[in-house]
Amino acid sequence: MQTASTNICERLCNKSIHEISLLINIPRSTVSGIITKWKQLGTSATQPQSGRPRKMTEQGQRMLKHNVQKSPVCLHSQ
Repeated sequence: MQTASTNICERLCNKSIHEISLLINIPRSTVSGIITKWKQLGTSATQPQSGRPRKMTEQGQRMLKHNVQKSPVCLHSQ
C-alpha cells in the first residue's frame, strides 16, 4: 500500500528543483530550502528557535481569565 507522500516522492525524486517548483507552484528558493533542511535534519518541520516567546493569543487570554475567575487564588490568606 502506498501513501500519498510515497507517491509524491516517486513523482518528484528525479526532478530538478526548477521542475519541482513548477509542478507544485512554489518558489525555487522554498523548494531548495526544504530539501536542504531535510538533508541536514531529516525533517522539514520547523525547529525551536531562540528569542522571545510568542505573546499569548486572545483565545488563550480569555481561557486564562475564565479559569482564574472560576477558581481564584488568594495570596493573602496565609
